[in-house]
Amino acid sequence: MNNLNQILQQAQKMQGQFQQMQSELENRQVEATAGGGMVRAVVNGRQELLELRIDPEVVDPKDVEMLEELVCAAVNKAMENSRELVGQEMSKLTGGVKLPGIFNNLFGG
Repeated sequence: MNNLNQILQQAQKMQGQFQQMQSELENRQVEATAGGGMVRAVVNGRQELLELRIDPEVVDPKDVEMLEELVCAAVNKAMENSRELVGQEMSKLTGGVKLPGIFNNLFGG
């Protein structure tokens, strides 16, 4: 029974650490660019797009498809960078042990 109490205490401690990390990641930002910096996306550690900058030179009404591709590339890379950031922080918290499903549950996703 004593062992079970220790496990529960450890789980509560880890839950508190996850909540703290969640708050901290909300304030951390990563960015990515596409088209040689013509499109820039900024994402936080909660995988929320915070900023999207498009250089006016890349806006061509005759080639909207290229702009769409650049935006997608920048946003996708920023999201990837954000996931890597979360993975690094999770690794610090768990001592490198991968916990299936934790990432999805961390932000209610």
